[in-house]
Amino acid sequence: MSNPWTKKNPLLSMWLSGANAIAGAARGHVTAEARRQSASMMNQGMKQIIDFWSAPLMTRQPRKKRR
Repeated sequence: MSNPWTKKNPLLSMWLSGANAIAGAARGHVTAEARRQSASMMNQGMKQIIDFWSAPLMTRQPRKKRR
């Protein structure tokens, strides 16, 4: 006699498949947003670094006044 607890349950199988599909889609959306935010933060950081180090090079020295 087979054990009824080890039989496959098609309803549970369908439910788990659907839950797995939804979890996979949500994980994809979260990963994509994290990558977008990471790239944005890196771009802002690089811009701040470039602005900080290039600002002294771009400013002109005041000319000395003639007497």
